Amino acid sequence: MKIIISPAKKLASDNFIIKGTSNQFSEETNYLVKELRNYTVGEIENMMKLSYNLALLNWQRFQDWNSDGVGQALFMFKGDVYKGLKAETLTNNELDFAQENLRILSGLYGLLKPKDLIYPYRLEMGTKLKTKIGSNLYKFWDDRLHNALKSELEKDEEIINLASEEYSKAIQINKFNNTVITPVFKDFKNGKPKVISFFAKKARGEMVNFIITNKINKSDNLKSFSNLGYQFSEETEKGVFLFTR
Repeated sequence: MKIIISPAKKLASDNFIIKGTSNQFSEETNYLVKELRNYTVGEIENMMKLSYNLALLNWQRFQDWNSDGVGQALFMFKGDVYKGLKAETLTNNELDFAQENLRILSGLYGLLKPKDLIYPYRLEMGTKLKTKIGSNLYKFWDDRLHNALKSELEKDEEIINLASEEYSKAIQINKFNNTVITPVFKDFKNGKPKVISFFAKKARGEMVNFIITNKINKSDNLKSFSNLGYQFSEETEKGVFLFTR
């Protein structure tokens, strides 16, 4: 089983785990950083739609870039998905399971394993960064991320898609021959089930934690997920598992 998730905008600022593995797309990452170093603070502000202070922070990050990274990816990201994932609670054995089965998609790093070392950055996959290949990051990565994950998959291995549409699009999720399962989390509001972004993100992280801590390798076992009060409802269409609360 391979699980894919998105990165996060919020990052750790200390307590880095400085020993880890190397990302397979280091050449592409270094190329993107060299391109980004040529941008002014104002250009980063406009391209990434950031406040001036955030644009300055990220401009400085690209100027000070450390290609060796400073912390393991799974512990560097601190957004809502990662709050639900609770990486700091995982045992060494569970982290080894995550290293084998969990992949984090990234606009800058491509496809990360949990223990891959990264440097703090901001570069969302949807950013319209012009490169020698095209006008945005989707064109830059093209089919590289799809092929990278495909090369890791065994014939009957399932993919659990817990990434946002922005990132699952980058890996060309619909082109895999392997079974793809996409859990969707909805809360009842005014009598109708609705995806509420904040809750759905945390639930995706809880689902990752559930898979890792229980060493799940079959999608049918996901139906017993009950974290945060969610319950499996139905398979609304092929491969889409609906959980409601």
